[in-house]
Amino acid sequence: MTYKRVLMGIVCAALSTALMNAQSSQVAPTRPTPEAMIAKQVSRYTTLLSLDAGQQGKATALLLAEHNATATLRSSMRTAQQALRTAVENNDTAGISAAATQIGNLTAQEVQAHATAQAGFAAMLSPAQQATYKQLGPIGMGGPRGMHAGWGGPGGPR
Repeated sequence: MTYKRVLMGIVCAALSTALMNAQSSQVAPTRPTPEAMIAKQVSRYTTLLSLDAGQQGKATALLLAEHNATATLRSSMRTAQQALRTAVENNDTAGISAAATQIGNLTAQEVQAHATAQAGFAAMLSPAQQATYKQLGPIGMGGPRGMHAGWGGPGGPR
């Protein structure tokens, strides 16, 4: 009986070690770069709208410009939201008002960046492509959720 217990303990220890090594050797997934996400979105639009090479280049430039414009805004938004939390914790009504105003202004700038990219994208499409684009609804850059919202679209995450 004791021999079986010792043997069972050794087997359990060996299996535990193997499992721990397997878990530690897994590499954490890396986040795709903005360029990779943009390439994926342009590829999706190319498939859905039959974009030519020139349109693909313009779409890439528009998406990259939108990303760059909103990246700075997102950083400023995090700072403003932290300022709002601090003002709330301190019962600072003037600070709450200032932070809320800043958040409103940053939101307006973000909406403007998304709308500008959307308008530029739609303007470069042929009438037939525009009709298809309108039928697709709000996907990625084409909707109010914008590029950083999840790269939605047919078959993609929403």
